[in-house]
Amino acid sequence: MGKLVSQFEIIDIVNKGHREGKTYVVTNGCFDILHVGHVRYLKKTKSFADYLIVLLNSDSSVKAIKGDSRPINNELDRAEILSSLSCVDYVVLFDESSPGNLLEKIRPDVYTKGADYTIETLPEREVVERNNIRVEFIDFVQGKSTTNIINKISSN
Repeated sequence: MGKLVSQFEIIDIVNKGHREGKTYVVTNGCFDILHVGHVRYLKKTKSFADYLIVLLNSDSSVKAIKGDSRPINNELDRAEILSSLSCVDYVVLFDESSPGNLLEKIRPDVYTKGADYTIETLPEREVVERNNIRVEFIDFVQGKSTTNIINKISSN
């Protein structure tokens, strides 16, 4: 089995792992053009648990969030790139704009988001509170973003 797994598979993996005392951290995102900010964020996220699960927005989800010109890279390419990182243990695609429904089913020990969110502004707040999922907010690397990369390419 590779790192890209279905939603059903990840639920089974986490349930089995929890019974064995393993811990899981989940984050989510588009990860359209992977850059150093993403890598540092994912490494920090991994530090909170034994296993890191990345919930990856599908192409249709990215398009709904970011607009018709995105994603730049399709979901399978993005999943493969994420899977190549040693800190990432599992990648799971999802179609919604928010991973709340999937978080509810997975019930990880920790959930991370960028520090541009607070618990008050977190779309998944009700889910994490209802399921006792610890939330960690991670600072961004200044000036590193997919949008900045796209804008730099466009201006050249």
